[in-house]
Amino acid sequence: MSIKPLNNRVAVKFVEDKGEEKTKGGIVLPDTATKDEKPQQGEIVAVGQNIAPEGGEAEVAVGDTVVFDKYAGTKIEVDSEEYLILSMDDVLAVIN
Repeated sequence: MSIKPLNNRVAVKFVEDKGEEKTKGGIVLPDTATKDEKPQQGEIVAVGQNIAPEGGEAEVAVGDTVVFDKYAGTKIEVDSEEYLILSMDDVLAVIN
């Protein structure tokens, strides 16, 4: 089964943040201790047909790693893999 987002949406597979947050003294803080709402990262696995502005080029492509808001999009599960369907408005940046 494959995913094909419609219109100006993209399908993103989550990328786990492997960095740990530490204090200056070296104590590792769990996610629940940090109150900042951090953006999430993911890899684009599929794009809709209308992601490019009229007369322009698409800013993202399959394989790009993007940053998006924590509560943006809709989570779905396909073949026991979790994906997020995002509008292009929810994509904040592309990481090179």
